[in-house]
Amino acid sequence: MTPARDIAVAGRRTVRAYDTGAGDGDALTIVWHHGSPQTGAPLEPLVAAAARRRIRLVTYARPSYGGSTPAPGRDVAAAADDVARVADALGVERFATMGASGGGPHALACAALLGNRVTAVACLASLAPYSGDGDWFAGMVAPGGLRAALAGREERARFAETHEFDETSFTAADWAALAGPWAALGTDAMRAGTAGPDGLIDDDVAFVNAWGFDVARIAAPVLVVQGGEDRVVPPAHADWLVRDCPRAELWLRPRDGHVSVLEACGTAMDWLLAQRAAL
Repeated sequence: MTPARDIAVAGRRTVRAYDTGAGDGDALTIVWHHGSPQTGAPLEPLVAAAARRRIRLVTYARPSYGGSTPAPGRDVAAAADDVARVADALGVERFATMGASGGGPHALACAALLGNRVTAVACLASLAPYSGDGDWFAGMVAPGGLRAALAGREERARFAETHEFDETSFTAADWAALAGPWAALGTDAMRAGTAGPDGLIDDDVAFVNAWGFDVARIAAPVLVVQGGEDRVVPPAHADWLVRDCPRAELWLRPRDGHVSVLEACGTAMDWLLAQRAAL
């Protein structure tokens, strides 16, 4: 099991991070940004995929998740400074970022704000910046939390008091992934939920407000992986990201949902390796 390490970041906070330390001195490092909600602990399928490729995998918990200090009012951009400090503490100068679902925007933040420290970014089932109209929610089975977040943190917290997960948000392929290779993700999400809703509340508020950076200014290559049947983050979000990110590439997996699309993590890692090799 990868040991946890609490790393000091800005504002007298700490961030809980995990470092596989795999690979040799020239190994690619990937910083993984977890979904909403997760604890930030490394998930076995990711660890295994990274090990097969001799990739050093670093994961961390965003504020209020998995032992990291809360930071109410954080925006998406705040992740970049936290990740830079984690990388500094681990002696990592350059790295790729990768995130799924709620982790996608935070992976993009690092690419936008950390300059050439980030070699490339891969996002799976990622939200796009809030558009300010109803189209952004179109195709979401259960957008209640995000809609509540538009009214502010207090309203989003009130929604959390009675909210129950809508099982129709996941497709049959998603449930099969959770019962099989991605069982660890479901277990980890339940662990994060049991610890309280603050991390998810702060994520949702950050998603529907200004992110603190413009995705159009991301200079690094961006891979957008999207399930065609995703009912949590609909395919339109991938289309918007590919349109707005100048060096974006879309991998559409027509039969995947929000969880089953994670089966592409290994090939996404291969893509990140190829981008590093092309530098």
